[in-house]
Amino acid sequence: MQRTMAISVRGSEGAAIMSEVPRVTGRLDISELIDSFLAAQDVREISRTLYRKGLGRFWSWFETIGIVQPDRETILRFKTFLQECGLAANTINSYLVAVKRFFTYLEGMRLYPDVAKNIKGVQQPKNNLRESPTIAQVKEILTQIDTGTVRGKRDFAIVNVMARSGLRTIEIIRANLEDLRQEAGEALLYIQGKGRDSKDEFILLTEAALKPILEYLKERKNPQPDAPLFVSMSDRNNGERLTTATLRKIVRELFRAIGIDKPRRICAHSLRHFFATQALRAGAPLIQVRDALRHSSIETTQKYLHTIDRLDKAAERYINF
Repeated sequence: MQRTMAISVRGSEGAAIMSEVPRVTGRLDISELIDSFLAAQDVREISRTLYRKGLGRFWSWFETIGIVQPDRETILRFKTFLQECGLAANTINSYLVAVKRFFTYLEGMRLYPDVAKNIKGVQQPKNNLRESPTIAQVKEILTQIDTGTVRGKRDFAIVNVMARSGLRTIEIIRANLEDLRQEAGEALLYIQGKGRDSKDEFILLTEAALKPILEYLKERKNPQPDAPLFVSMSDRNNGERLTTATLRKIVRELFRAIGIDKPRRICAHSLRHFFATQALRAGAPLIQVRDALRHSSIETTQKYLHTIDRLDKAAERYINF
């Protein structure tokens, strides 16, 4: 079924809105508008994909409620709908960004007024929703992995390096053998970070982080330099690059093996929180932790420091009776 949207605006308020945007009669095919909008965006492909996903969610909801002509109230209702769905703040805001940029585009093309202008995103939670495992829990996970098998060596190397470096799941997935390098006598892993187009950042691999990786690689049969650093061992994708879904499942099952089954709060990304928390508690300077985590803003890293200070210097500890 072809999706269309009316582009005339009725009423005095509508007339005022359209004073600068010519009134066009008829209905427009939304799929064509979205395609035109996406083609006009000078953004990375991942951003284009997110825009398409957000707009798809908006128009699906838009058709369901039967609105013919979206206005500011429509966008606010959509925002409320997303919140009632229980989506994370980041997800809601990414959808709203797509909708806002789409209507800005339509107004620029003199097709429809920008009814999403000045719509605010939802407030991000003050503290991270993810929990950080304890040192004892990470050690327990590593201890219970059977490193007598190739799969065990791989899983040990993955969890170990994530906990010791704060790598994101996507950075683990994108890593190739050739990204392991030695510079100035130090072992490095060059990575393609979040939102990056190339592998222009690196993490330092300490001996404790590097050794399990090398032991795992010994079990691989003459892999080529451009081969994935970590590969799947499933029947369907054996020897192929791991997917983020598979990696998350691996870590989730390892947490479950030690009695932790809270997938919404403790997951693969929790190992990144573990690294940040332990590095700061051990005395690593904030700016160095920021660089290791590859945060674009130091304010993001400071959230970890705030949580640590709140716990270590809690006023509640002064009450003793």
